[in-house]
Amino acid sequence: MPNTSITVTALVNVSPHDAWDYWTKPEHIVKWNAASADWHTSHASVDLKQGGKFLSRMEAKDGSIGFDFVGTFTKIVRGELLEYVLEDNRKVSVSFAKQDSAVIITETFETETENPVEMQRDGWQAILDNFKKYAESLPS
Repeated sequence: MPNTSITVTALVNVSPHDAWDYWTKPEHIVKWNAASADWHTSHASVDLKQGGKFLSRMEAKDGSIGFDFVGTFTKIVRGELLEYVLEDNRKVSVSFAKQDSAVIITETFETETENPVEMQRDGWQAILDNFKKYAESLPS
């Protein structure tokens, strides 16, 4: 059965340059990459080049469960587009489109089969919303 693609978006009131940095630098990723307050990313690494790998260690704050979110970059247009493939071969695309003094981030991802589609959409949107909240809280 082919994977369904889901798209989530957010208008983030920071410059595209800042949004790109906050999205791709490990020291920022560990501060926003979680779908809920009881989860966090304890470690992140990024080799930002085509063929480079990234890893985000996502864990429940109580230490009860965790997993590695790992992928390989397949296309990078600095400041505009990231495409990558996850370990389970699902494809993801993240675009950064300038709108006035802000940026629209659009993430399109192929679903997995373990969890309901709505849960996946809600989770990815929650992480994107967390990114928006974090990015907009930083001094420009």
